Amino acid sequence: MQLELADIAGSLGFGRAPQPGCEPLAGARRHDLAAEIYHLKEPQKVPLVFNQDEAKRLLAMASSLRDRLLLSLSYGAGLRSSEIIRLRVKHIDSAQMVIHVQQSKSRKDRVVMASPDTVVLMRQWWKVRAKFRDLGIHMPECLLFPGSKAGAPLPNHQLNNIFHKAVDAAGIRKAVNVHTLRHSFATHLYDRGIDIRTIQALLGHDTLETTARCARVAAGLISTVESPLDRLDTS
Repeated sequence: MQLELADIAGSLGFGRAPQPGCEPLAGARRHDLAAEIYHLKEPQKVPLVFNQDEAKRLLAMASSLRDRLLLSLSYGAGLRSSEIIRLRVKHIDSAQMVIHVQQSKSRKDRVVMASPDTVVLMRQWWKVRAKFRDLGIHMPECLLFPGSKAGAPLPNHQLNNIFHKAVDAAGIRKAVNVHTLRHSFATHLYDRGIDIRTIQALLGHDTLETTARCARVAAGLISTVESPLDRLDTS
């Protein structure tokens, strides 16, 4: 990008020594086009989220116990797709009702909640989950969602397919992806009045600014704010 801008600046004569008789007028401001282009800000889009009814319909349309658990971990714990498929038995602490996310984005660890419904689903899934791929693996190291290859997790594209099938079955017509469940998790927590720094910790965001994007679409909280128009006596 910087090389392209440098080429633009060079082609327009910026950065060259002025030719005799072509010196800029005293006090005149030279517009550095390349610098101005470089500092243009990318438009910031508000993330798309599900409302609570859509989230409920989506989970209900999951075609199997495994698929419902996968989607529930995204919406119920705010996990990224890569974090879900890499979950191992040792990461689940059902006694304290938490999930340990280890060495995720930016190589950080964090702890998120495990809802009672999610813990029930995990126990049900563990009972029916195929165990033949666990041969020779110490149980705490067993993947919760193993793939077809020994020692490999469920492929990310398969989780995407599961999500989109559930979206279609639920009749949702929004342009969404698996990450929308994570955004919805954060937005619905903020709607309930959960402190934004707590949400930041649950999501594992480096900056509060990233988390604040979810607050911009907290429709439940926004709808409770009284408009100044309503305070006017217009009768």
